[in-house]
Amino acid sequence: LQSRYPHRLVVLGFPCNQFGYQNCSDAEIPNSLKYVRPGEGYKPAFTIFEKCVVNGSDAHPDPKYLVWNPISRNDISWNFEKFLIGPEGDMESHDFASLVLQNVSSVLLM
Repeated sequence: LQSRYPHRLVVLGFPCNQFGYQNCSDAEIPNSLKYVRPGEGYKPAFTIFEKCVVNGSDAHPDPKYLVWNPISRNDISWNFEKFLIGPEGDMESHDFASLVLQNVSSVLLM
């Protein structure tokens, strides 16, 4: 999606270990994506930050902003939650891990 909408979409990844300690070390993340999941030589075309805390008082400022802006909501509840932020920094959508990424296209075309 980022390559289809380069001027409308920027993807950022914030790996963490708050959900069952499933994530590998920062140095292992690129090879994990390339060879394991999704595998098949996959190289992300988006920025992946260092592993960080996404919930609680020690949360990285960006995920913390997403959880508490514009309205209060429960913490990030599992891996691969998606936030769609408008060009002015306003929350357009917060969807759980089950969101089909292709459905985001309709929002980007609005």
